[in-house]
Amino acid sequence: MGSVYPYNVKGRAKPLYRIVYRRPDHKQTSESGFTRKGDAERRLAEVEVSKHRGEYIAPADGKATIGELGRKWLSGKESSLKASSYAPLETAWRLYVEPVWGDYPVSSIRHSDVQAWVSGIKKSPTVVIRAHGVLAGILDVAGRDRRVSANAARGVDLPRKQSSRERRYLTHSQLWAVANNAGRRRVLVLVLGYCGLRWGEAIGLRVSDLDFNRRRISITRNAVEVGGTIHEGTPKTHEARHVYVPATISELLESHCEGKAKDALVFPNLYGNFERKTYFDSKKSTWWANALNRAGAEKMTIHDLRHTAASLAVSAGANVKALQRMLGHASAAMTLDVYADLFDSDLEDVAGDLDQAISSQVVAGMLRPKAD
Repeated sequence: MGSVYPYNVKGRAKPLYRIVYRRPDHKQTSESGFTRKGDAERRLAEVEVSKHRGEYIAPADGKATIGELGRKWLSGKESSLKASSYAPLETAWRLYVEPVWGDYPVSSIRHSDVQAWVSGIKKSPTVVIRAHGVLAGILDVAGRDRRVSANAARGVDLPRKQSSRERRYLTHSQLWAVANNAGRRRVLVLVLGYCGLRWGEAIGLRVSDLDFNRRRISITRNAVEVGGTIHEGTPKTHEARHVYVPATISELLESHCEGKAKDALVFPNLYGNFERKTYFDSKKSTWWANALNRAGAEKMTIHDLRHTAASLAVSAGANVKALQRMLGHASAAMTLDVYADLFDSDLEDVAGDLDQAISSQVVAGMLRPKAD
C-alpha cells in the first residue's frame, strides 16, 4: 500500500499532499499537488485498484499528446499503405484531428468531448468517419502502449454513410456505341467494359502483360493518381491475377499494340505517359462526356464500365467465383455484396429448375403429391 504525506509550499497557508506508492514494476513513484487530503487518499485508492486490475497507467505516460503520437502513427501508415490509401488519412489528420486534439494529453481525452467533436464536423459522413478513425486509431496505439486504460473515441455515434448511387450498366450495343465514339481510346473502353479492369490497372498495363496466344491479361500493377502525381504499385488487393479476354477484344488489343515495345504502356496519353482519369462533366468537353453524349448513353462514370463488365459476364453465365477472380475481389462474399442485384434472376432460375425436377419425378412416379 502507498502513503499520503503533507508538505508545505512557500506562500501557501495550508499544506499540499503527496502520495507515494510502488508501480507494478515495483519502482517507487509519487504524485503531488493535491489540495485536500481526501483527494490524495482517493487517488491512492484508484491507483491500488488499477494495479490490482492490471489497468494502471503511469501519469508520465498519459501526458504524451495526440500530436506526438499522431505523427508517429501517420509515419507508420505511410510506410505500410499505398499512396492512394495514405493520402486521405493524412488529410483527415491535418485538417480535422491535429488542429483540435494535437495539444491534448491522451489521458485527458473524454468520450463526451470526442462525441461533441464528431457531431460538430459539418462535412460528409465519409469525411467525419475517416477523421474519427484517425483519432481512434491513435488512441488504440496509446492503449496498447499502456498510456490510456480505455479508448475514449470508441463507441461514439457516427453518421451513416449515404447509400451508394444506383449502378449503371451498358448493354453490348451501348458499350460498342460509346467505344466507337471514344476516338483513340476505343480499345481502352472495350477492355474496361468487357474485362472489368480498374482504371489504374488498365492505364498501368504494359505490352508484356498481354498474352495474345492465351488471350489473357496479367494484372500485376496499378497506377493511381494522388495529388496530381501518378503512383505505380501493386493491384488493390496486392495480389496479381489473370483476366481472360474475349477473342474479338483480344484481336483489337493485338492490333492496337502492333509495333510497340514490350515495356511500352498499352494505353498511354499523347505524350507516352500515363493516361489521366476523366469524369463526366456536363459543363466541360471531356472525351468521356463526348463519347457518352454522342452514343446517346446516360451520365455515368468510367468505373461504371467495370460494373458493365460484371453485368455482361453474369448474363453470359459467369458464376460468383468466376466473377470474383475476374474483378480481383478479396472474396466471393464481397462480390456478392457488391453485385447481389445481378444474381436476383439466378434465384428465379433455380426455383424454376427445381420445380421442373420435382414435376419430372412426379410424372415418373417417384414422388406422389399429397391429396387435399
